[in-house]
Amino acid sequence: MSIFDLLTLFGGLAMFLYGMRLMGDGLKESSSSALKTAMEHVTNNPFTAFLLGLAVTALIQSSTATIVITSGLVAAGILSLHQSLGIIVGANVGTTVTGQIIRLLDMDASGSSWLQIFKPSSLAPIALIIGIILIMGSRYKNSRVIGNIAIGFGILFSGLLNMTGAVSSLTQSGLFEKLLSGLGGNPILGYLAGAGVAFLLQSSSASIGILQAFSASGILTFKAVYPVIIGIYLGDCVTTAIVCSIGAKPDAKRTGIVNILFNLCKSVLIFAAVGILHQCHVLDPIWDKTVNSGIIANANTIFNLGCAAALFPLLGTFEKLSRRIVKDAPVPENRYKDKLDALNPAFFATPALALNSCYDVLATQFDAARGNVSQAITLLSQYDEKKDMEINAEEENVDLLTDHASRYIVELLPHLREPQHVRILDQYYRVVSEFERIGDEAPRIAKVARDLSERSLTFSGSAQQELQVLFELMERIFEKTRIAFRSRDADAALQIEPLEEVADELISAFKVNHLNRMGSGKCNLYADTNFINLLSSVNHIVSACTNIGEATVIRVRPELADREHTYFEAMRAGADEAYNEAYRAAHEEYFSKLPQDSSDAPGKSIETPDTTRRSDAEMEKTDKQDVQVIP
Repeated sequence: MSIFDLLTLFGGLAMFLYGMRLMGDGLKESSSSALKTAMEHVTNNPFTAFLLGLAVTALIQSSTATIVITSGLVAAGILSLHQSLGIIVGANVGTTVTGQIIRLLDMDASGSSWLQIFKPSSLAPIALIIGIILIMGSRYKNSRVIGNIAIGFGILFSGLLNMTGAVSSLTQSGLFEKLLSGLGGNPILGYLAGAGVAFLLQSSSASIGILQAFSASGILTFKAVYPVIIGIYLGDCVTTAIVCSIGAKPDAKRTGIVNILFNLCKSVLIFAAVGILHQCHVLDPIWDKTVNSGIIANANTIFNLGCAAALFPLLGTFEKLSRRIVKDAPVPENRYKDKLDALNPAFFATPALALNSCYDVLATQFDAARGNVSQAITLLSQYDEKKDMEINAEEENVDLLTDHASRYIVELLPHLREPQHVRILDQYYRVVSEFERIGDEAPRIAKVARDLSERSLTFSGSAQQELQVLFELMERIFEKTRIAFRSRDADAALQIEPLEEVADELISAFKVNHLNRMGSGKCNLYADTNFINLLSSVNHIVSACTNIGEATVIRVRPELADREHTYFEAMRAGADEAYNEAYRAAHEEYFSKLPQDSSDAPGKSIETPDTTRRSDAEMEKTDKQDVQVIP
């Protein structure tokens, strides 16, 4: 044995592993969408799932990839944990196909010249030639992917040939013979060796392939090989479980746990079965017999098929154990639970009650989103990490309200018969996503505050005054939106439109002013993105409020439904004098509040607009005194 023999061995190993990776990646790339679609349609029939897992793994040559894809589908809610169980077992059986391909090393083609093509020494160069032709000379859509698969196949067999050649030289070393024979005398050592190799290589197929290559030494016996094969099962599934657990939901983690439980039971079952058969002298003909690549491949297949059949009835038990091992994450008590509980399907028979439940949830959703935005604005003047976390938590509550309300609205629709009820539900369907849009901006505003705090930055005095004016206008739009939705007030809804137009013009003017300040060095370069992000958030909020107002108008005035688009477009184009007057008044009011120069004088901290809640009646009375009501 020389250093060159070891170099040949490890070089062949590197080629083998790279070829398997290249071939597997190509197969996954060419069929990933089809595989995912097929797996999404798994039924509750475990046998169907088993066949699918077997087929997918045989195709992509990786049980780890199959189980990780399954875990992802479980995490996304496309598959349930119960549906994934059959796929897991099938993946363990499907991974034996690679070993059956590698057993071509033992093919005896001396009696027939055409069989010579199927020997690895012929297949490797043929696959490499086909692959390079497809990659360099073909212009078909998938030629590169298919070429990579062929190249990977060729490299895999080339690596195997190198390994087997190196092993033949290493067998002359007494040390090598002692090492392999030692595995036969100590099954536990062989088991641990197999688990360690599979864990390091992250592939049971590759580990079995290496074992098949080592069988060319002619000194591996069945009693030395079978514990290594069993250990490979455990090492591979531990790697899979780790991948499935990274940032995953409980059910996705349980997918990896079920795979470990299945392989642990498989290990115990095989050890017990082999031990009993050996004691009964059934295995005497092969116990001390030298094994080749084909025997290893067959043993691997028989072990997996036999255990799959024996353990299939225990899948329900594995599922229960996985739930005990991986507990569900504690669900915090939601302060809107009473509102969500009111979305009861029992009310479908009485649509008025169901619609009232929807209204309560939507009104709560709007108030939560609006309040969260106001809280986020306070962070711009004094950042507080705890309050930042509360804002993000409340945004999740808003999303939860959105999800429940949207689902309830869709489920309620088929039960409505009255045209008035349908109009109400149509408004609710339109506004629920707009309320969510408002809520989404709170964490974004808080992120700006966090970034400014971390960088110890502040906006220039002029920029702060501009933002103050814009936030005051936004708060006024908020209040009009609240009145419009809660009171079904078309007049208040129509007052949102001119205010939004003024907000848009303010934002456009502020962008120009900000650019001028940047050019003159009066505004910090690093604050640029944050200022623009705040303007964008306000723009999204007032746009959502306008959509809510329009939905309210159409509900109150259903005769406008057929010409909704042209009605609002004409109004914005200046066809409505009342709209024009309201716009001019708001434009004069808010533009007059802007600083007269853009000097970088120290500005006051951004103050949060007064969000003290008043009753609807008080607000409506004040609004009608201060702002012209548009009919």
